[in-house]
Amino acid sequence: MTTGLDRLRELRAQGLLEKAYDEVPGLLAQESGRGGPGAGSGTTGGGPVSAAAAGRLLGGLDADAVLAHHPSTRVVTVAVTGQSTVGHVIDPLRGELARHGLLLKPVLGEHGTYLRDLTDPGGELRAARPDLTLCLLDAETVFAQVPPVWRPEDVERAAEEALGRCAALAEGAPGTLVLNTVPLPRDRSHQLIDHRSRALLGAVWREFNARLLRLTESDPDGRLVVVDLEPLIGEGGPVTDPRLAAHAKVRLGAELLAAYAREVGHLARALSGRVRKCLVLDLDNTLWDGVLGEEGPEGVAAAGTLRGEAFGSFQKVVRQLGSQGVLLAVSSKNDEGPVLRALNTHPDLVLREGDFVRINANWEPKDANLADIARELDLGRDALVFADDSPAERDLVRHGAPDVAVVALDEEPALHVTRLLADGWFDTPRLTDEDRARTGEYHRQRERRALHAGSGSHEEFLRALEVRVGLGPPRPHEFARMSQLTLRTNQFNLAGGGHPESELTALAADPARLLLAARSADRFGDNGLVGAVLGTVAEGVLHLDNMWLSCRVLARGVEQACLAVVLERARALGLSGVSARYVPTARNHRARDFYPSCGFTRLGTGGPPDAAVRFHHDLARVPEVPAHVRITETPGGRGTDEHR
Repeated sequence: MTTGLDRLRELRAQGLLEKAYDEVPGLLAQESGRGGPGAGSGTTGGGPVSAAAAGRLLGGLDADAVLAHHPSTRVVTVAVTGQSTVGHVIDPLRGELARHGLLLKPVLGEHGTYLRDLTDPGGELRAARPDLTLCLLDAETVFAQVPPVWRPEDVERAAEEALGRCAALAEGAPGTLVLNTVPLPRDRSHQLIDHRSRALLGAVWREFNARLLRLTESDPDGRLVVVDLEPLIGEGGPVTDPRLAAHAKVRLGAELLAAYAREVGHLARALSGRVRKCLVLDLDNTLWDGVLGEEGPEGVAAAGTLRGEAFGSFQKVVRQLGSQGVLLAVSSKNDEGPVLRALNTHPDLVLREGDFVRINANWEPKDANLADIARELDLGRDALVFADDSPAERDLVRHGAPDVAVVALDEEPALHVTRLLADGWFDTPRLTDEDRARTGEYHRQRERRALHAGSGSHEEFLRALEVRVGLGPPRPHEFARMSQLTLRTNQFNLAGGGHPESELTALAADPARLLLAARSADRFGDNGLVGAVLGTVAEGVLHLDNMWLSCRVLARGVEQACLAVVLERARALGLSGVSARYVPTARNHRARDFYPSCGFTRLGTGGPPDAAVRFHHDLARVPEVPAHVRITETPGGRGTDEHR
């Protein structure tokens, strides 16, 4: 059977890798044997092709040629430095990023020069302006400062100094800095021959790693990530090869670096705004043991037997994901009535009907069901992850809904959890209160749809909805949510792109820039931060660089209300006008007429379809806030009932 790796070799031999780069994610997720896209590194039976092998094949890519064929490909610049020789991480990292449709641009520091690399303002790493800076730490980060004859107390002092250096690096490193916890090598711990000293060294070392992980708590801008290597070591091979460590100063082994690269790939995907939002689950032999249509509700199990307990454990993990804002949905070939009865009454089930935002139990093809789920939740299909134990259903989805990520489960439920979590589809740099409340918000959306269906017209629905909108500077705790919004919003993202948290913090502090947060609520509850406005004031004109609005609140007048408030504020400040631009993207076509609908005049005509369009408003006649919207906060500090 031809594997994804075989196909990559063919494309390279034919000189077609650059042209076919859009095929690479699918090839690297190609199912092999019993594994598949959720099978991690392949240790559970097949799985994706080796990321390191794929990275070597992709190493000769002409990046400019890739972008010429696929201009929307996201290039991620990654600086790599460390205590020892760390270049071996490049190949698996290139493969992991390619798996997510990203293109790696690596910048490699010299051996053992991480302090200089990260602090020299004129150095190559800083000049590259990386998105991610990987600083790989190892035991020598501490032991290099320990005297030749040492005791645990000496290691404790050296660890304290190393921690101080790491904290200092976090303050000034370019891009998002990624550190890692440090394994304690046996050839260090067992130089101590008495068990008491050895135990003390272990405690010192674990305290060092714990404090290293806690550095992220004091990082207000979200620019520091610490990857915990302990779980990766537990599932992989040895930390290092003594021969490579001695002769080449390679102190982190190939398997560990591959697992680390996988984690960094998940992080890069998240920072690029490509976090998946919804987990769609099959039911029979996926969420529970048995086939509901054949065995009835009493015949399916999620407890009571060893096999049933494995399904129960899987449900607990799914519920844990849901508690953190991952939307849960069902696509099952079953009749809806028995499915709902089982979810509501079966004594073994951890998950209930209310845990799901959409349940599609029918006999339609699953690719069509996934499209329906995406449409009903107002998400793109690229926000979905689909888990199913049937190879035939998975293949159907891969071909009929290629944007959907597919997790391959099989007849062994003990591996369901491993395979679901292997690809980190829902990983995010930081979790917000809005994330945790997302499932409840989607249930409120259902109530809004019911209100809409019962209203005589859309206008009547809007009046009954009692929309409230506030527009003001972002509060300190809101930058993480605002970053998520700008990176993940596609439909109402007028200029494309987004900003990491650190950039938004800097923009808010710049007196020449305008950064506003839009918050909304209605009769069903608080929607939280749903939009953002970014602008620049220059020569008496406000230039709107971009506007973002969550798809959850589109078509309720929130976007028109926000722009009306901004225009009124610009006029109150005595500005001569407001300019804006619309940059077409693959997903924002619904917003192309937004500025003209609010009184802006288009500047110039013609041009290619994907070219930016500029607009201007002279502020002579500012549009009113929609009549059904009440403004609760403005940039000038007024909360009013005047704007009704």
